[in-house]
Amino acid sequence: MLRWLPLSSLLVLAAAGSFSATAHAAQYLPPAGFTLPTQSATAKAACPPVPPPYTGALRLRSKYEGSDAARATLNKEAEEAYRDSTRTVDAMERQVSKLVQRGDSRCAINALESWARAGALTSTDTSHTGRSVRKWALASFSSAWIQMKFAPHSALNTDPAAAQVEHWLSQLGTLTARDWRGLPLNKINNHSYWAGWALMSTAIVTGRDDLFGDAVALLRIGLAQVDARGFLPNELKRRQRALAYHNYALQPLVMLALFARANHVVLSDAENAALKRLGERVIAGFDDPTPFREATGSEQDRHFLEQPTNLAWLEAWCTLYTCPAAVNNRLAALRPLNNVRLGGNLSRLTGQNLVVAGD
Repeated sequence: MLRWLPLSSLLVLAAAGSFSATAHAAQYLPPAGFTLPTQSATAKAACPPVPPPYTGALRLRSKYEGSDAARATLNKEAEEAYRDSTRTVDAMERQVSKLVQRGDSRCAINALESWARAGALTSTDTSHTGRSVRKWALASFSSAWIQMKFAPHSALNTDPAAAQVEHWLSQLGTLTARDWRGLPLNKINNHSYWAGWALMSTAIVTGRDDLFGDAVALLRIGLAQVDARGFLPNELKRRQRALAYHNYALQPLVMLALFARANHVVLSDAENAALKRLGERVIAGFDDPTPFREATGSEQDRHFLEQPTNLAWLEAWCTLYTCPAAVNNRLAALRPLNNVRLGGNLSRLTGQNLVVAGD
């Protein structure tokens, strides 16, 4: 039987070194698509230069700096400063995902080991934006690492650097759990769901019960927030970006539900209905955002639809629920759908014929 601590009582580890990252590594399993054999990379191919590890303070500026409570108006100067500050983190997320997708485990391990040795992203001098960057990066790294760890004949089994990387991912998991713990319900939004996904993928890598329990708790909290109309009240606050942020919140929630199912966590009928209601509300909004406009009093910004990465979650969604022909046709025209922070090529990892690992 799976056991976990409730979110409110989850304890922070006394020291990062007090947990063995490799303990109970087989306790939790990813969905079957994450265990597929990786492509065969050229053994002698030179590894690309690794982006410099980010070891500075995580007190970063928000691209919405100076905005009102809706946090929906971009500050171009702050956005440029943010992108400058996070350039190496973004580059590292993309590089690791690309290396894993092309089957180059050796270079991916080496890259992550260099960041692990440097203690990258472990600063406790943080802002809300800095804590967000940490959890997004952790989601990218852990979801990529899963694919190497659970692939047949995994290279991690014989690479001594693997333990150091997993210890570092575990340390980031401890920090991420602490970063997003104890928020009041009116402050729990897409950021907490992304933290949950980062913790879920890290729990699969490390076998940590506390991170797994924290992730499931955040999933349940998110589903409990879906109202009768299929809206997330805290995302409606984003006014003209409400539809975009509902779509953004769905990405980690769908992955959390998929991974929870793979580990035999049973959602209630109400929770399943809430996720379905939320997804259907957002999908309908792609073509007709009128309900979002009426709920917020603002015309909706739908520029996010121009980036296929923002729709990659639909691949996983269609393994959980039956998708209408219009959605399937939309996906067919966009494949392969890739989202680095959800694991990469979701068209490959979460197909509609997905078999749950362990069944």
